[in-house]
Amino acid sequence: MKELQIGGLVSFTTIDYPGKLAAVLFLKGCPLKCAYCSNSHLIAVENGEYDPEKVFDWLKARAGKLEGVVFSGGEALMQADTTIEYMKRVKELGFAIGLHTNGFYPDLLRKVDGIVDWVGLDFKATKQHYKDLTGIDIAYDRMIESLQYWVSTGRGLEVRTTCDPRYVSKEDLLEIAKIASGASVKHFAVQKYTPYHEEEAAQTTPADREQFFNDDDLKKKIESLFESVIWRNN
Repeated sequence: MKELQIGGLVSFTTIDYPGKLAAVLFLKGCPLKCAYCSNSHLIAVENGEYDPEKVFDWLKARAGKLEGVVFSGGEALMQADTTIEYMKRVKELGFAIGLHTNGFYPDLLRKVDGIVDWVGLDFKATKQHYKDLTGIDIAYDRMIESLQYWVSTGRGLEVRTTCDPRYVSKEDLLEIAKIASGASVKHFAVQKYTPYHEEEAAQTTPADREQFFNDDDLKKKIESLFESVIWRNN
């Protein structure tokens, strides 16, 4: 079996798996080329920076102290069965398993049903702007398939949108929220876009990036669609 390629690790978090104390593993590889990617060093599936067996031993020592382990990326499912087998091993330690995903691999998402307990799914833009943002014209349809499937499982789900004003308007955000609500999503998160490079920062203003959080009417409309909405303005 191939060795899992791990490109990063957060040893303790209270925000990446809502309601649980968790660790996060950032796996190598992603099929998308998102304009605002903050983890571009993880896009290529190449040698990881962490020995997966040492990470497993580290997790084993924290069983009973941490509650969950989140597989993130990159796109954690890009390593396919290698990721899935590692998830199984971690779950056998007693951890709840979380997955951050862009939804590009709905068939693999089906394979982790019964292993993964909670999913954070990125709904990046409206269909009109998805290719502009991700560079892949089939990414939207695959994400929607993943969304619909995971809702059908009844397992934990948070749908989140990062509001890069170059690709998402306030009208777009409301449209995304309505689509998610129409698919029976109960928990939604609105995330502030943060530029990570100087040239990127010059393309938007602080006001552009804050507009989604300063519109009380927009917030009220979105909050009416879900059981809970998180506004991540930092």
